Amino acid sequence: MTKVHNFSAGPAILPQSAIDASIEALQNFSGTNLSLLEVSHRSKEYEAVVAEAVQLVKDILNLSADYEVVFLQGGASLQFDMIPMNFLGSGQTAAYVNTGVWAGRAIKEAKMFGTVNVLASSEDKNFNYIPKDYTIPADAAYYHCTSNNTIYGTEMFEFPKSSVPMICDMSSDIFSRPFDASQFDMIYAGAQKNMGPAGTTLVIIKKSLLEKANEKVPTMLNYKIHIENGSMYNTPSVFAIFVCMHTLRWIKSIGLEAMEIRNKAKADLLYAEIDRNSLFVGTVVPEDRSRMNVNFVLKDKNLEADFLKFCESRNLSGLKGHRSVGGLRASLYNALELESVQALVNAMQDFEKVNA
Repeated sequence: MTKVHNFSAGPAILPQSAIDASIEALQNFSGTNLSLLEVSHRSKEYEAVVAEAVQLVKDILNLSADYEVVFLQGGASLQFDMIPMNFLGSGQTAAYVNTGVWAGRAIKEAKMFGTVNVLASSEDKNFNYIPKDYTIPADAAYYHCTSNNTIYGTEMFEFPKSSVPMICDMSSDIFSRPFDASQFDMIYAGAQKNMGPAGTTLVIIKKSLLEKANEKVPTMLNYKIHIENGSMYNTPSVFAIFVCMHTLRWIKSIGLEAMEIRNKAKADLLYAEIDRNSLFVGTVVPEDRSRMNVNFVLKDKNLEADFLKFCESRNLSGLKGHRSVGGLRASLYNALELESVQALVNAMQDFEKVNA
């Protein structure tokens, strides 16, 4: 097939090994002579998949026995509701930081269940930076942040110190670099950006936080129930978890330290060209530029459609910015190779020669 350089923000590029394993499993899963799409999630062959996926998460992030790992459905968006339902008690206040659309939606949902204190926001500058000068109240039920903002292209490279439970939405930068998972009481991430296909959500919860969970929560929205049933309270997203397992195998084989080197090289290459090229300009303050989602615009907006067509002719896909902000966005998730970023840089340079 013709090589397509996939810069989609999600569902996003996957490692070839995960795709190849999926094709094989669709025809004959684990020697069962059944397709992965029709195999029982209660079969010993599939239970082994979930068990391995959970263990891989623990191994890659070096999680202690204090943490539980489950795969749920509903995307990160359902977590916006499950978190306050489980952990925001009567008379308590939750602390949030607003760094973009998804953080804003998490705040909106949490307000349906209790009091929310928005500690800081970067909305004043169209979310082009990460707020840093704020204090987390010691009496907050929990603190919530979004580590990477896919729509606006900002990323948190350091996290605040906190005496209250810390919860982080890492949907678009999890497994992209080493970090100290022990500083968080809960991490969640939709799979479809850096970990697998759409259909499942990774949730990591510290046992001490679970002990504080509200008791009166609908069964399907109760973390304790899902953990007690090992991601199998209801039929899980069989295919999505299988692909996540193979993607996690690939991530573990590389290691987070080496993965960060890969991802930094890709981001540095593209940001350097944005800063050099006379036609383009970045939209995020340099210190908060995301390595996963690179946002930029053409100085002459009238050239945007022409540039996207130019990219399409070179098999560069998924570069149109989010519909809410426009412009351009190149997502550089783990599985994207440096050669794809170089192909984009080459296109930017050739487009400049024609239009400068």
